Amino acid sequence: MQNPSSSHRKVVLVTGASSGIGEASARHLAAAGHHVVLGARRVDRLIQLVSELTEAGHNAEYAQLDVTDFESVKAFVEGALTRHGRVDVLVNNAGVMPLALMQDLRVDEWNRMIDVNLRGVLHGIAAVLPGMRERQSGHIVNVASTAAHRADPTGVVYCATKFAVRAVSDGLRQETTDLRVTVVCPGLTRTELTHSGGDEQVQGAVRTALDAVGISPSAIAEAIGYAVAQPANVNVNEIIVQGTAQV
Repeated sequence: MQNPSSSHRKVVLVTGASSGIGEASARHLAAAGHHVVLGARRVDRLIQLVSELTEAGHNAEYAQLDVTDFESVKAFVEGALTRHGRVDVLVNNAGVMPLALMQDLRVDEWNRMIDVNLRGVLHGIAAVLPGMRERQSGHIVNVASTAAHRADPTGVVYCATKFAVRAVSDGLRQETTDLRVTVVCPGLTRTELTHSGGDEQVQGAVRTALDAVGISPSAIAEAIGYAVAQPANVNVNEIIVQGTAQV
């Protein structure tokens, strides 16, 4: 991606930016010349990432963010609006994936997935949409999953949240001709999603599959960068990215 001129540099907000696809997207978009505003709960990682980006000559800043808390999301967006006057792109990336059979009745983990994967996306949309509609310009990129296209027995609730994100994205896109909305569906990607919660045997099996066929988060970041780089009158509705070895 060519670096945009200062007049075309976009203010890009990235949630879940402390690792995985969010971190890779922050690096890719900053290197492309955009100003990235990074949000996550793990501030120590954000500080390190912003330090690396600024030392490399890129434009980056951070703020603590909990996407399950609408007030936190509003503060994240309003801070960027105060400092920069606009938000051009929101990358709704934060997510969790504690996989287990439904019969295990991990209700707290079900609720956590709904809160982060779906409600977090809705919070992001609600926070940026008024300003984007007022300016008649903006781009919302929602990170779903190939799990938005199929249901797996160990990931029923996870799949349900990603199906919902895909539906929200398509519906929002059809609401307006002013804004761009893209849903990105990664396949097996080497991130930390399998490192927290879920059934350890199931999560271990997924980690083994990731070692065999998983792709780098940078591949997803490049797909996001491609969608962001398109002209204002071009919408990339959906991108599915997975390794060639993944069935």
